[in-house]
Amino acid sequence: MHLLLSGVVGSVAYGLAGPGSDTDRLGVFAAPTVAFHGLHPPRESVVTTDPDTTLHEAGKWCRLALSGNPTATELVWLPEECYETRTELGEGLIAIRSAFLSAPRVRDAYLGYASQQFRKLESRGDGTFSADTRRRTAKHARHLARLVHQGRLLYATGVLEIRLADPEWFRAFGDRVAAGSLDEARALLAETERDFDRIRTPLPGRPDEATVERWLLDVRAAHLPPGPTGR
Repeated sequence: MHLLLSGVVGSVAYGLAGPGSDTDRLGVFAAPTVAFHGLHPPRESVVTTDPDTTLHEAGKWCRLALSGNPTATELVWLPEECYETRTELGEGLIAIRSAFLSAPRVRDAYLGYASQQFRKLESRGDGTFSADTRRRTAKHARHLARLVHQGRLLYATGVLEIRLADPEWFRAFGDRVAAGSLDEARALLAETERDFDRIRTPLPGRPDEATVERWLLDVRAAHLPPGPTGR
């Protein structure tokens, strides 16, 4: 495994981390190119819980990012101080980050993930639950608000904001929803859907797969075994 790019993601990167928050890491690695030609292809993902780290093989990460996956996408938009590994190929991936974006996939992915968070909120009931459940509910509500904010901004500007400008607003929103204000979450989700309908986006209709393909082929070429001369 050759790590190309990695960094701290999640609540720490967003500016939402609290005293009990985990530190989540995400990375992209390259498997040896010859490994793809054998009977057993290399693992596409490696996940550990101590520490909380997810690493995706370059090809899988590209497919996730091309689909608009918010979790994968944030790796190439992190604040500088959040990066822990930045190789030349990793820098090249950051340089082409806009090639992964497309209007319909950004809209579908961010609204889809936010809707998943809302369904989790609906299953929590009316707020008359334990303190632990209330904390989890507040977390889901913060994620919903963050996703719709990031998705709407990305759709409108072509730029993904990772470090939130006003993290206290998101914390307060989560607390209100956890206290029983589910209608506020429902209204925010509906408002965001309307915003996506009216925003004139600079994003293209399709991602630039040719640019992504060139980067991935560079990765494969860089991880071939040396030739007969040792070069």
